[in-house]
Parts: sequence; structure tokens; C-alpha cells
Amino acid sequence: MRLLKPIQRFALCAAAVAMLAFSVSAHAQDSNFEVWMLALKIEARSAGISQATIDTALSGVTPIQRVTELDRKQPEFTQTFWDYLDKRVTPQRVERARRLMSTHRVLLNQVQARYGVQPRFLVSFWGLESNFGSHTGGFSVIRALVTLAYDERRADFFRAQLLDALRILDKGHIAAEAMQGSWAGAMGQVQFIPSTFMRHAVDFDGDLRKDLWGSLPDVFASAANYLGAIGWRGDETWGREVRLPEGFDYGLADLKTRKPIGDWQALGVRRPDGSDLPRADLEAAIVLPAGHKGPIFMVYNNYHSILRWNRSILYAIAVGHLADRIAGLPALAAKRSDGEKPLRRADVKAMQGLLASLGFDAGVPDGVVGAKTRAALKGFQSKAGLAADGYPTYEVLEALRKSAP
Repeated sequence: MRLLKPIQRFALCAAAVAMLAFSVSAHAQDSNFEVWMLALKIEARSAGISQATIDTALSGVTPIQRVTELDRKQPEFTQTFWDYLDKRVTPQRVERARRLMSTHRVLLNQVQARYGVQPRFLVSFWGLESNFGSHTGGFSVIRALVTLAYDERRADFFRAQLLDALRILDKGHIAAEAMQGSWAGAMGQVQFIPSTFMRHAVDFDGDLRKDLWGSLPDVFASAANYLGAIGWRGDETWGREVRLPEGFDYGLADLKTRKPIGDWQALGVRRPDGSDLPRADLEAAIVLPAGHKGPIFMVYNNYHSILRWNRSILYAIAVGHLADRIAGLPALAAKRSDGEKPLRRADVKAMQGLLASLGFDAGVPDGVVGAKTRAALKGFQSKAGLAADGYPTYEVLEALRKSAP
């Protein structure tokens, strides 16, 4: 028998201790999850969800590591306006959307008669949310929501979503194994989260189930019902591309600044070809999604409703523009910016920090260009004699660096 040297015995002991520590840690995590799951089952039962549904849906369920990774993952680069739009409003998608609207015209007209939402917009949402039903997500909604509800970061929100998902199963709208969706729990062909499903999903085909996975009558009617609930107006469009006059005050380009179309006409705002704006009794705002050098839009009430569906300025424009293209309207008139580079999140964080150092409140530096960051940028640009469009670019970042104390 070969005797081990002292250093070898030490290494083996250290390895054994490390393995034991890992085992204890893993066991502790497992035990914590089991305790958490037991409490969840008790809460679900007290909320009126049947024991049969709880057993079927939650038996053997464990967190999905990939979901946690996706929840933590942040893209390195922001997307430019054109990058975003080009990936979503493609000629192929426009053509397919037109064919599908023709194929389902009778159904879409029935939904419009009931809920007042124009077919081209329903098809546009359908196309952008799930590529017309072909990409509804490959995660078990229950397992994904268990993962996110167990994690402390947004536990309360996702626990409420998980309980609503269990209620959906309990009502028999979908089987647990068929409840597939995104890693964040968005479900079906219009990607409703469970709470939106509970409030707005509709059984339009009369089979006593609200099926957002396989029933187009339910899909379209549910989307229309939700849009109606968040303020959609069926006799209006979403907005239009416009051009601004020389010397326009970019401080007016803000979603909170709404004026009658006639007032914008008086300020020199025109259609892209220079003709007058439509004569309509509508209030509108001006948005600059790519800054003053990019396409300019005048947006109406329905644009704000799209933002309530998804709080992304670029998403809302993509929905509206795709709906326009479905109706046969042309591509955008604005010229593409040459050589525009997307900002890295690290650059946006640096920008937010520099704005704060100069007395402009951009919020917590998080690398995300939100309303506070845009407002802070406008303030700095105005003070620095730049076009105050609130649009982050490398040129603005360089100006900030030169101005910082």
C-alpha cells in the first residue's frame, strides 16, 4: 500500500471539504425550494385552485436555469431605429400579413363589428407578437413562472402571474403540458401574460375555452377586447410620418405635448411631401424615435394604446407602420442615416452618469434609455446649443464628456 505524502493528504482533504460544502449548499437550496413550493401550494389551494390542478401542474416542477439566465441577461448594444424596424417590418412579413388578412377577412370583420378594432391592426399585432402564430415560445409557462417567482428579484409580480396561470389551467382553458410560452410567461399567439389573459381573454368560438394557442377566433377577439380596454378608437388610425419646418422647437416633440392637428399645421408641420396635414379633429403628439435626423411621426390616441400593450416607442411605431403597409401605404419617406452605430449599454450608463454630474436627472444609471434619460438629454442639449431631440448618440456622449466637471 502506497502512503500519501502530507501535501497529498491535505489536497484530498480540501477537495473532500469542498465537495461536502457544495453538497450541503445544494441540499440547502433544494430544501429552501421545497419549503417555498409547499407554501405556494397552500396559497394556491386557499385561493380556490383545485387540488387536482395543483398536483398536475406543480408535481415535480423545478426551476429552469436558462430562464434565470435570460432574466439576468442584458444586451450589450442598444438597437437603432432602422435596425429595429428592418427586422420586424420586412417585405416578406408585409406580404404574408396581406395574404392572411384576406384569408381571415370574414372572421376579422366579425371581431371588428364586436370590438371596433380594425383588422389590419389585429394582424399587425399578431405578426409582431408571434410571427402569425408560428413562434409562441418553447418554455413551460408554469416552470418558467415558478423559476421567476422563486427568484427574489421580481418575486411578487411573478408569483401573482403564476397563480393566475394556475387559475387558467383550473378553468380548463388549456392543459398544463400545452401551456407553452416565452421564458417570461407570455402565452399564445398574442403573448398575453396570465393576468392579461384573466382580464381580457375571450371565448369567441363558443367552445367554452379561451384558447389563445389554437383558436384564431379567440386570438383575434382577445386582442381586440384588450385593445378596447386600454383605450383603442376604432375610427382613428395610429399616426403618420411628417416633416418639421426649419427652426422647429424640439422641446415640443414629447408624448406629453398634445395639440390639435390644426395647431401643428400652423407651426409648419407637414406631410413628408410638403402637403398639408389632414383636416381632422384629433389631438396629436410629435415623436422623434431616431432623433431630428431620422423619421418624424405625428401620433394619435391609438399610438398611446399600443404603448400600453408594450411600453416601447419602437414597438409602437412598428405595429403602426406594419398596419399601414398591410393597407397598401408606402414605406417611410425619411432617408436612412449613414453609419449610425448603436450605443453600447456601457456608453448609455456613462451618459447617464455624466448627465447626473452636470445636474440633469437621468435616473439610476442602468444603460436603458427611458423617459427620464431622454428628458435629461434634452435639457443638456438645449443648454449646450445642440438640437434638443433627446436622442442619445456618440456625438452627444462626446459633448457630455467635454462638459463634465
